[in-house]
Amino acid sequence: MAHSRSAIKRGRQSESRRAHNKPIKSALKSQIKKVRALVSEKNFASAEKELLTVQKMLDKAAKTHLLHHNKASRLKSRLKTAINKIKPAPAGK
Repeated sequence: MAHSRSAIKRGRQSESRRAHNKPIKSALKSQIKKVRALVSEKNFASAEKELLTVQKMLDKAAKTHLLHHNKASRLKSRLKTAINKIKPAPAGK
C-alpha cells in the first residue's frame, strides 16, 4: 500500500492508464487472432484485407507506447509472411 502522497497519486494514474489500455490491447489481440484464423482457413483475400486493419492498430499502439515498436514490426512481419504463404499462384500462360 502506498504511503506518500506522490505514491498514492502514481497508483491512481497507473490504474486509470491500465483501464484505458486494457480494451485497446484486447481488441488488438482479437484482431490478430482473426487474421491468423483466416490464414489457417487459407482465405487469402479476407486475411489480406484484415491485415490492413491490424497494421493500423499495431502502428497506433506502437506510437502511443502501448507496444514496443520492434514488437509491432515483428507482428506485422510475421502476419504478412503467413499471408504470403497462402497466396494463390498467378494464372498460368
